[in-house]
Amino acid sequence: MFWGKNSKSSGKLPCPDSDCLPHHHHQIANETCNEDILAQKTTISCEVCTKQSNMDFEETTKDLESLVNEKALNEHPKQNNSSFLHAVINMIGMLIGLGQLSTPYALENGGWTSVFLLVGLGVACAYSSHLLGKCLEKNPRSRDYKDIGQTAFGAKGRIIAATFIYTEIFMALVSYTISLHDNLATVFLGTHIKLSWTNLTTSQILTTLAILVALPSLWLRDLSSISFLSSGGILMSLLIFVTVAYTAIFGGVKANQTIPALQLQNIPAISGLYFFSYAGHIVFPNIYAAMKDPSKFTEVSIVSFTLVTFLYTALAFMGAKLFGPEVNSQITLSMPRDHIVTKIALWATVLTPMTKYALEFAPFAIQLEHNILPPSMKSRTKTLIRASVGSILLLLILVLALSVPYFEYVLSLTGSLVSVGICSILPCAFYLKIFWNQISKPVLILNMILIAIGTLLGVSGTISSFKLLLENFGRPHSA
Repeated sequence: MFWGKNSKSSGKLPCPDSDCLPHHHHQIANETCNEDILAQKTTISCEVCTKQSNMDFEETTKDLESLVNEKALNEHPKQNNSSFLHAVINMIGMLIGLGQLSTPYALENGGWTSVFLLVGLGVACAYSSHLLGKCLEKNPRSRDYKDIGQTAFGAKGRIIAATFIYTEIFMALVSYTISLHDNLATVFLGTHIKLSWTNLTTSQILTTLAILVALPSLWLRDLSSISFLSSGGILMSLLIFVTVAYTAIFGGVKANQTIPALQLQNIPAISGLYFFSYAGHIVFPNIYAAMKDPSKFTEVSIVSFTLVTFLYTALAFMGAKLFGPEVNSQITLSMPRDHIVTKIALWATVLTPMTKYALEFAPFAIQLEHNILPPSMKSRTKTLIRASVGSILLLLILVLALSVPYFEYVLSLTGSLVSVGICSILPCAFYLKIFWNQISKPVLILNMILIAIGTLLGVSGTISSFKLLLENFGRPHSA
């Protein structure tokens, strides 16, 4: 993102002579004064000159740093040519994904009245997206989510934002890998693979092979070469929705299951699933920066969240009415396995994680290459290091996913522990800090309420999902 104004350097050099002082233009030569008074004035003026020169030097240094930073941005220019429709598509693409698989399960376990929680969180997250746009408008130099944190709370705000971002990416990739494992097991049901030198099951071997296939995508240094994966992920998500809708209409399964009204004891855990479904805020600043008219970012947020909330609500009721208490935490695993549309949905769910690994790893790779590794390091060495780090992280994610293959609990824990902060608590806190002297009392109260509700749901959801994870840990897992 380019800054609207370039910092201006004063362009002044230190000058010891009293007649070239930047702030004292007295005509001493025209005054009739004795030599002592003139000497005193000269001494005072030189002191002022020295101080002013130091200030000018500091300003010049800061301006040089700004120019260097701007030059770095210009080396990777972003053209602000994204239309309103393009921005909506990008935002929807970041929102829909893994979370949609669990909405029927969440509605069934929370009761049909929990749809009000689903819709309410959608409204709250759309509002927090609007707040991020206001923060970016306030400081045009902010380019991403971490920059907004730094604008609000300085270095500590940046560290907090970065911690939430990278934790969510890591935990989301674990959830994606669990989903990959579960759906591969269903796709290749009846297939038996046994390796004499390992105790891995067939599904674990298939998941390992899939990870090895995806691994080279993390080695690519030119991230633009994998940008097409984002479109693939959107297509897979829409395909899953269409197949579920087809099953409900033409699949021969009667949608006559009764959904309970309310199961209050499950609300904390399912709130994490709902929060995760709306957590795309870490890339919203990039969407804002790419827009032709950033002033319409709020409208983009409203349209995007309205469409996504409608999709989630429709999918939740379809899945819960079709399968009732037997609905799986991933709707694709509940669909009739002999139907061709089920096979399409399963393969779409398998391919979705394959499109996510390189894209989700990209923010960490950029941080590693530009801010951690020394600039003097050779490009080939940097590529080797980021490839090695990426490979190690992905293999670690694989081990965790195979060790804790409980999709709904890991996803709920991710939503309650991390996503609630990214899409609710932090945007409100950033906005309050940046606009503290400008906001009205009703807006202050609204944001404080949203922070309180987010904190309550986050804490209770984290405790509930972590407890369920511990209770089920070690039990046999069936996809």
